Amino acid sequence: MRAVLQRVTRASVAIDGKVTAQIGQGYLILLGVGATDTPAEAERLWRKIFALRLMEDDEGKTNRSLADVGGSVLVVSQFTLYADCRRGRRPSFTAAGDPQNANELYEYFVSLARQDVPRVSTGTFAADMKVELVNDGPFTIVLDTCDL
Repeated sequence: MRAVLQRVTRASVAIDGKVTAQIGQGYLILLGVGATDTPAEAERLWRKIFALRLMEDDEGKTNRSLADVGGSVLVVSQFTLYADCRRGRRPSFTAAGDPQNANELYEYFVSLARQDVPRVSTGTFAADMKVELVNDGPFTIVLDTCDL
């Protein structure tokens, strides 16, 4: 699994011009599921994200976790994180998980987040979404379970 994790002051998802999900301070997680991913990758990735200390303390240092600040999470499915641009001009997405398995693992990841975070919002799997965010910092991290 791959995630682009952004520390945000706010983030939202709109579908057909209507806001369907939004959060305040916390993390926007763009989540990609690979063809060979399993629930074990979802668990490892969520544990890593939840344990990270990316939130600022009173001295401006990243010493606080999401739980320490009572932050929220917005999880948006993004198969394009598995784009392969090595050949030609059009990306290949063959490394991305098939839609059924990807949706199941996406939902599983969200369920893990909901066990630890009181406010978890989501995009809509496979929908054409407009994502807005105010990146705090800016602070963006790319995580891949192959590297954890």
